[in-house]
Amino acid sequence: MSNETFTINESQKKHLIEGLKKGIRFDGRKPDEYRKVEIEYGISKSAEGSAHVKIGDTEVIAGVKMSIEKPYPDTPAQGSLMVGAELLSLSSPLFESGPPGIQSIELARVVDRGIRESKAIDTKKLCIEEGEKAWTIMIDICTVNDAGNLFDASAIAAIAALKDAKFPEYDGTSIDYKKHTSKSVPLNKVPVGITILKVGGVLVIDPTSQEEEASEARLTVTTMENGTICALQKGGDAPLTAGEVDKMIEIATVKSKEISKLLK
Repeated sequence: MSNETFTINESQKKHLIEGLKKGIRFDGRKPDEYRKVEIEYGISKSAEGSAHVKIGDTEVIAGVKMSIEKPYPDTPAQGSLMVGAELLSLSSPLFESGPPGIQSIELARVVDRGIRESKAIDTKKLCIEEGEKAWTIMIDICTVNDAGNLFDASAIAAIAALKDAKFPEYDGTSIDYKKHTSKSVPLNKVPVGITILKVGGVLVIDPTSQEEEASEARLTVTTMENGTICALQKGGDAPLTAGEVDKMIEIATVKSKEISKLLK
């Protein structure tokens, strides 16, 4: 397992940007080219659903756990979704152990928003007894190796884990987590998040750690397979023009269809 995360100096940044302007990346890819994406389902016996995703050397694990809780007062006939992310210190020399930091909170929120805003999960089907009992679906994301583009890897892993998940047995009183039923999560849509970076004025997808460090801004675009936009999340300090946003959305729409095929 390799880890590409390191702090680049100004000379390296200049060289990286000069290459991008010529359409050349350090790893030989084109600006709009993804690394190899691999998805493995059912990697955890203790979770209700799980997945392991690799994008190049970036690795992420996602697990789904379920519990029965009282519905929120404003949605008494619906279940709920929660997403958490842990940036394990073993996955990058830049990550530290301890409480969730800004990076892990942002990662979880971007993944959560993509799933929530797409209405991928039919939360009404999670309701057991209106106002009293409903299933809560919790997605936990853990980084294994950060070689860039944790946003997309985590979004893919979260959806893959949901597709893999089965409800545990529930007899009306207690849940038996050791026994899984054949009932799947009511997942009626498959949103895909694609993150595009602006590096030296060049738009780049599936960034490496070095490209992330050199970037001025980023936009994560979550779309459905038919091209419908579910969510947009901007990051970075530099502004984006309307034209750049339109181009980023165009790129994301094309690439999301490729990823969707891998999730089927």
